[in-house]
Amino acid sequence: MYEDKRLSVVMPAYNEAEGITNTVCEFLNHPWVDEVVVVDNNSQDETARLAAAAGAKVVREPRQGYGYACATALASGTGKLIVLTESDNSFHANDLKILLAYIDLFDMVKGARSNRHLVEEGADWTFVLMLGNWVVAKYMQILFFGVDALEDISQREVGGTYRVIRREALDKILPYFSEGQSAFLPDMTTLAMRKGLKILEVPVRYRRRLGTSKITGNRVRAMLLALRMSIIITRNRFKRLPK
Repeated sequence: MYEDKRLSVVMPAYNEAEGITNTVCEFLNHPWVDEVVVVDNNSQDETARLAAAAGAKVVREPRQGYGYACATALASGTGKLIVLTESDNSFHANDLKILLAYIDLFDMVKGARSNRHLVEEGADWTFVLMLGNWVVAKYMQILFFGVDALEDISQREVGGTYRVIRREALDKILPYFSEGQSAFLPDMTTLAMRKGLKILEVPVRYRRRLGTSKITGNRVRAMLLALRMSIIITRNRFKRLPK
């Protein structure tokens, strides 16, 4: 537990046999973590079996897509604090202390690969990915906050899976998730903004993933993802949300 609050670490997984054991074990061995939930999104390899063997609770999500798997993962955590992360060993469990240091003051704290000194050699974080994330993040920031963006919130990455959210805050946005594919993260963040949640972004470490990326494997795919993210950000800014 973290300060008497049950802490769940949840993650989507699709063909992550190379990294799932290391990831589950690292988080389960952290003294604050009460459970690890792995959402198997129709993996064709040994992901589900290896996750269960390492001690994770395995949940199946039959709808194919990163967003569907993330949403199911968030919904499956039983803790008062829910940590969303990747199943490829790219984030450090010890960086929970960075995210949780601010959770008493914010509804969601998201990690960002925003400091080059924290991005380790070989990590899947090229200049093109960094620039695209920064541009779309600034678009999101200005679209939602206007001139107040300079003081109210600082966003340097539109992606960044590693984040912690309070259960009561998650319950306010969970029914409105609509992105089932790769652009889920800005969908989650912008819905949180629309619901008036307090969000903080902090730099975290990022290391070389185990296995192959299914989302940003090449420049064309990354550019198309940036476009899709921008469309979702714009839609979520103006669409009507039930109170």
